[in-house]
Amino acid sequence: MKKIQSFIALIGFTLILWSCSSSPAPLDPAIPTLSFPVNNETCQEGVSINDSQSSLEFRWNSSRNAERYVLSLTNLDNNQNQSFETSGTSLSVTLLNGYPYSWIITAKGEEGSTDASSVSWKFYLASSGITNYAPFPTELLAPRSGTTVTPLNGEIILNWAGSDVDGDLDYFELYLDKTDASTFIKQIDAISTTSETNIEVQSETAYSWKVIAVDSNGNKSDSGIYTFRTD
Repeated sequence: MKKIQSFIALIGFTLILWSCSSSPAPLDPAIPTLSFPVNNETCQEGVSINDSQSSLEFRWNSSRNAERYVLSLTNLDNNQNQSFETSGTSLSVTLLNGYPYSWIITAKGEEGSTDASSVSWKFYLASSGITNYAPFPTELLAPRSGTTVTPLNGEIILNWAGSDVDGDLDYFELYLDKTDASTFIKQIDAISTTSETNIEVQSETAYSWKVIAVDSNGNKSDSGIYTFRTD
């Protein structure tokens, strides 16, 4: 009798293990697609709250297997970040007029799944007192901050990207030194949105660099400082 009971218990335990092991893996959400506000444009559709603020509705397409979304916003002028969670595919947020912003949507699925993030879009929130907008802060592409690079014949390549909602981006000012990126190096014409230049450096040295974008009206925007080291 004890053998029969032990056998039945073993079968039950085996069935429990089989049931647990056969549970389907959680499905990862698909990458969200952004819809509005449009990338690299001035957004005119904010609902005015007062002279300095407007409510703006962000919209994106639904993602397969997503249960909720996180809207991540950055004020590109002061790098202030905000995050908002919603189960829908639109969300209204109150923002300051006349500032550049970037935004990204992250889709979250059931527990155990891997989040999926959209591309990042940039826009200026329109302001009645501004007729021409400064360029978006330049994005420093390479070398990334905190990395180590190997000079070739005593030089490295600096690479960055810039854009302007008015389409009047004129030139870039490159600053680089061993302390705080306050030393002007050269001016580079804004022939395309992505630019690069070779620069002489010393081996085994830490550097700081930044790029200031300037439009034809003299408006400027600062990339912020990145640091790197040569080996």
